[in-house]
Amino acid sequence: MRSACLALMVCSILIVSGAVQAQQADEPPSFDRPGIGLGTGIVPRGALALELGLPSHERDRDADGLRTEQLSGEVTLRTGLFERWELQFSGSPWQRQRSRLPGMASTRTQGGGDAQLALKWAPPTGSETDRWALLGSATVARGDAALSEGRQYALAGSYEHDFSDHWTGALYASHSRGDGERSTVWSPSVSLALTPRLSAFVEAGVTKEHGEPRETVAGGGVTWMWTDRVQLDASLDAGLDAHSPDLQAGLGISAYFD
Repeated sequence: MRSACLALMVCSILIVSGAVQAQQADEPPSFDRPGIGLGTGIVPRGALALELGLPSHERDRDADGLRTEQLSGEVTLRTGLFERWELQFSGSPWQRQRSRLPGMASTRTQGGGDAQLALKWAPPTGSETDRWALLGSATVARGDAALSEGRQYALAGSYEHDFSDHWTGALYASHSRGDGERSTVWSPSVSLALTPRLSAFVEAGVTKEHGEPRETVAGGGVTWMWTDRVQLDASLDAGLDAHSPDLQAGLGISAYFD
C-alpha cells in the first residue's frame, strides 16, 4: 500500500507539471485546499483535480512536557462522476514523527499513513450567492501501525455565502466514528478576494472527541492562482488552549487537468 501511494504521488506531480504548461482552461477550478473546511465546488465529469500538501507540519507539547512534531506529505485526487457528484481518493504516503520527553532522547517514526475514499455531492440551491456540499468518506487503516488512526467513517458538510464580489463566509461541520472513537469538528471562516488571482482567509476550528477535552485553533492562509489551472497555497493555525496542537502549518499546490 505504501509503495502504491508513493507511485501515486509521483504521478500526481507529473500531471501537475503538465497542467502548469497548459494554456487553455474554462475557468479557475474550486479546490478544497487549504484550511479546515470543505469547498463546495465539483470537478466536472472526465476532469481531474490533484491537491498536494508539500508538506504539512504539526507541533504540540502536552502537560507532561512531551514535545511532538510531525511532517507529512498528502495527496488528494478528485474526479467527476456525473453532474454535481465527484469521487475522491486521498492518502498520506509519507509521514515522519519525532517525540521527545524532557531529559530523554527523542524517538523517530517514519512511514505511510491511511488511505481515504470519499463521495462528494453539491446540490443546486437556486441562489447565485449560496452553495453547499456534503462529503461522505471511509478511511482504510492501511498505514503503518504507529501512524494509523484505524478505520473511520465520516460525514462532512459545508455551506458558503457570498456577501459581495470579494467577501465570502463559510461554515463547515463534520462527524466521524470508528475504532471505538467519535469526534465532531466545527469551523467558521471568512475569505477575501484581494485580486483576481490572490485570496486570503481567516478561520477557527473546534474539535471535540468523545472523552477528551475540547481543542480550539484559529488562523488563516492565502491562495494564489499561479495559472488558470494551478493554485499555490499556504496556511497556519495556532492552538488557543492547552489541549490543542500548538501549531499546524502547510504549503500546497493544486492543479486542474481535463
